[in-house]
Amino acid sequence: MPSYLVETFLARGAAGEREAREWRARSAAEAMAREGTRVGFEGSIHVPEDEICFFTFAAPSGREAALVAQRAGLEPLRVVEAIPSRKE
Repeated sequence: MPSYLVETFLARGAAGEREAREWRARSAAEAMAREGTRVGFEGSIHVPEDEICFFTFAAPSGREAALVAQRAGLEPLRVVEAIPSRKE
């Protein structure tokens, strides 16, 4: 299943908010999975200098990734497919 990077705003001084957002992202993905949509929360990366926080979701399409982000209250700015490196 593809991974999608969801770009959100997170102020430099609000780094503590990241954990709450991760919890909401995980909970929303689990709820959607129980409802039959194959999605999963993979993690997040905060870039304080740019006031950006990226959340990654495994999802069938960008539409489902955007939906789970919205349900988590992440207010996505952009959703793009991400191709992770594979360690062998």
